[in-house]
Formats: sequence, structure tokens, C-alpha cells
Amino acid sequence: MGGDFLETLSVARLYCPGCEPNVDPVKEILDVRWCTAHRPKADGVDDAKISAYAYLGGSVEAGGAPNRAVCNFLHRPKTRRR
Repeated sequence: MGGDFLETLSVARLYCPGCEPNVDPVKEILDVRWCTAHRPKADGVDDAKISAYAYLGGSVEAGGAPNRAVCNFLHRPKTRRR
């Protein structure tokens, strides 16, 4: 590939649950896109009750050496038993 990515066609139909409440998602592939009139509110009274904190943690596997060692062991060439 020369860096150019071809755009993949979507097989899903755009669908707003507020405009079409009786659509059966089993019969067709739907891509949920809310229209302006039915878009859910982004700020409600319950949003202030919940607080979220980010926890950034590190790992000793940053280089991937332990994972690579296990992978090499599991995918080693098969040898004959005598």
C-alpha cells in the first residue's frame, strides 16, 4: 500500500431512534445517528452527582519483551521426539 486508503462503503442505514421508533434492528443493519430534534441532552441534573477521575498506570511490559518471550515459546518450531 502506498499510503492511500480506500474508503470503505457502509452497509448500514442511518437511523434516528426518535424518528423511527418501530424499526427492527434484527432485520437490517442500522447506524444510530440522532437528528437535531431528538438528540439526547448532554447535561442533566444527574451529571453533577457522578465524578470521574483518570488513573494513569504504568506497566513493566512497555517494551513487550515478556510477551515476545511467551509468543516465541508458544510458536516455536516443532521438534521430533525420539
